[in-house]
Amino acid sequence: MLFTWRGIRKRVRDVLHLADTPPQRLAASLAVGVFISCTPFYGFHTLLAIATAYLFRLNKAAIVTGAWLNLPWFAPFVYGASLKVGEFILTGGEGLQFLKGLSLGELSAMIEPYLSMDQLKEGFLLFSRLMFDLSKPLLVGTTVLGACLALITYVAALSAIQKLRQLQAEAGRSREP
Repeated sequence: MLFTWRGIRKRVRDVLHLADTPPQRLAASLAVGVFISCTPFYGFHTLLAIATAYLFRLNKAAIVTGAWLNLPWFAPFVYGASLKVGEFILTGGEGLQFLKGLSLGELSAMIEPYLSMDQLKEGFLLFSRLMFDLSKPLLVGTTVLGACLALITYVAALSAIQKLRQLQAEAGRSREP
C-alpha cells in the first residue's frame, strides 16, 4: 500500500500546523512554490516542490500549494509571456522572426508536409530544431517571470500572514478574562 495511516496522519498534522511555521518561512515556501510553477517542467512541478521542500526544509503544504497555482488554464499565458520575455532578453525581440505574423492555419500548412511518413526524418529534424530554438528563451523567460512572481508572492503572503496572526492574537487576548 502506497499510503499508510501513520503517513496520512503525519501529512494532516503538517498541514494543520501551518501556524507553527514562522511567517517568513511560510511566505518563502509559498514563493518558492510559485517560482517552481513557472518553470517549463510542466507535469513535474509537484515532484520538484516536494524535493525542494525536503532539501531546504520548507513547509511542504505551502510549497506544493504555490506549485499548483499555475493551473492548466493559466499555463498558456504564463509560458507565452515567458517566451516573449526570454526572446526579448536573449535577442532584443528579433529571435523568432520566422514565426511573426503567422496565423495558426499558416503554421499548420507550414508543418503539414513534414507529417507524412516520406518526410518523417525531415519533420523530426525541423521539430527538434524548433524545440531547441524555443527552449532557450522559454527557460530564460520562465526564470525571470518566476522570480518576479515569487517576489510578489513573498511580499503579499508575508503581509497577509502577519496581519492574520496579529488579528488572531488580538482575538485571543480579547477572550481572556
